[in-house]
Amino acid sequence: MTTTSTPPAAPAPAAGPPAAQAEPVLSRYRVPAAFALGAVLLLGVAPLVLSDFRLGLLAKYLCYGIVAVGVSLAWGRGGLLVLGQGVFFGIGGYAMAMHLKLADAAAVGETLPDFMLLYGTSGQLPWWWQPFANPLFALAMTVLLPMAVAALLGVLVFRRRVKGAYFAILSQALAAALAIWLVGQQATTGGTNGLTDIQGFFGYDLNDPVNQRMVYVVIAVALLALMALARQLFVSRYGELLVAVRDSEERVRFLGYNPANVKLVAYVVAAGMAGLAGALFVPAVGIISPALIGIVPSIGFVIGAAVGGRASLVGAVLGAIAVAWAQSTLSDAWPAGWTYLQGLLFVVAVGFLPGGLASLATFRRWRRTPDQKARTGESA
Repeated sequence: MTTTSTPPAAPAPAAGPPAAQAEPVLSRYRVPAAFALGAVLLLGVAPLVLSDFRLGLLAKYLCYGIVAVGVSLAWGRGGLLVLGQGVFFGIGGYAMAMHLKLADAAAVGETLPDFMLLYGTSGQLPWWWQPFANPLFALAMTVLLPMAVAALLGVLVFRRRVKGAYFAILSQALAAALAIWLVGQQATTGGTNGLTDIQGFFGYDLNDPVNQRMVYVVIAVALLALMALARQLFVSRYGELLVAVRDSEERVRFLGYNPANVKLVAYVVAAGMAGLAGALFVPAVGIISPALIGIVPSIGFVIGAAVGGRASLVGAVLGAIAVAWAQSTLSDAWPAGWTYLQGLLFVVAVGFLPGGLASLATFRRWRRTPDQKARTGESA
């Protein structure tokens, strides 16, 4: 006699901790919530609680934050120590300032900017100034010209597999060369003084506080938009490939990809962001000069991203804003020692806290006990 036995029922899967089930939902909305919070703070709270002077300073700091977005992409994700972002910041700034100076001159019936009249030029506008009278051309050049310079330099450098300290040195040499050239062209670039006393911004009087607040809003929206763009690049397939090139360039080459092209894209995009930041910096501050685009400002851009956390987009932006604020505050009270403090910040961030302040949250999570991790659904 044969008997049939019913197989035992499979055990029901154990339900995970509630926190573990909620974790995917929370992570899904974490980034949009953070973005919305930033938009509310920048566009809603700051204009209400800050004076016109403080809001103008914040607009200046946000321009540095835009540069930090590009630094986070190129250095944080791609491992490219970009110590020459002042070059692209300056190109974008001068492109915008040239148009605004020509517009100011046309408003008073002149064909030459005021500094050219002061320095006694030949009475004819230089040929390379003339296209910048067109606002569309000037706007396009604030981004495309820095990207073109970065593309040319990147092709020459990355195709020859120059990287590390040598790439950083070349970036700084380019920044120094541009600053020296601008100083030497006093009759056409303003020399050491640069392009100053900018009065208008596409028909709006910059002396009007209402228009200054409009400029702040434009800068804040640009920062949020570029952060959203960079976030998409981070999580895209290109972002993963960029990280792979940073960690193991030879393996990526063996897989059939050209690491030079991957790094070139990040470098060019970061240059375009720096150029746009320089263009927006001009109406916010009313000046662009060689002192703002040389070696020291270029290092300052990197220090801000390093202190906040170059691998974290939000950390890099907040670090750039914080370091710029500290420079404005502490350099007045301690002018002789600020440079040393700035260098110390960079050494500490790179040598002892490579992930910047943003890595402290990860460190705190790593230090949790196994029981704490089990309650939140994390693996020990």
